[in-house]
Amino acid sequence: MSVFSVFVHLVERFADVLEPLFHASAAAAAIILFTALVRLLVHPLSRAAARGQKARAALQPRIAELRGKHARDPEKLQRAVLELHAEEKVSPLSGCLPSLLQAPAFLLLCYVFSHSTIGGETNGLLTHRLLDAPLGDRWTDALAAGGMFGGAGLVYLALFAVVAAVATFGYRLARRTTAASAATVEQGTPGLGAVVKVMPFLSFFTLVTVAVVPLAAALYVVTSTAWSVVERAVLYR
Repeated sequence: MSVFSVFVHLVERFADVLEPLFHASAAAAAIILFTALVRLLVHPLSRAAARGQKARAALQPRIAELRGKHARDPEKLQRAVLELHAEEKVSPLSGCLPSLLQAPAFLLLCYVFSHSTIGGETNGLLTHRLLDAPLGDRWTDALAAGGMFGGAGLVYLALFAVVAAVATFGYRLARRTTAASAATVEQGTPGLGAVVKVMPFLSFFTLVTVAVVPLAAALYVVTSTAWSVVERAVLYR
């Protein structure tokens, strides 16, 4: 039995358990539960990433000294910053690991809810809905079925509103927590500082993701994004 078949049966079992509470939307609730379980598994790495970012911030005075010492030799400055990170056991890229480890779960949802058959059997998950929106459909399907204000369209409007609110809060929070690490990363690995500065804007990219992936994967994105914002608010306070 493939991992996709196992996942389908797992979600169906979760949906059976949740059906008395959520009725026709039980599978959608199961996807949210699955997302929470993934985030719980990744949480220790998120805590480590938060400690790493605080450690990088604590290194700022020493990096400022190195900048003054090697102002005329960028290559020597870069080596000195990398050596400092190695000495203090601080990785400038540790914050990326939690996101990378979530990618397989997201891709799994995209695959399962984009195929009518899994392991040679009919994919029963595609019959499930969130209110009036099928979990295997995309925003374009909702627009074609009933327009922006049809039953499925209203589900997406609600999701977009939640994502916009979460992304705005996440953007403000991320700007505060990434400002210090951007300079540190740039000194250690030129070019990556710009990437870190752009990261606060990535919260808004979830609006595009929700619009183009199957609804089940969109639920994963919305739940995971909300979790990330709350987690960051707690860990980086």
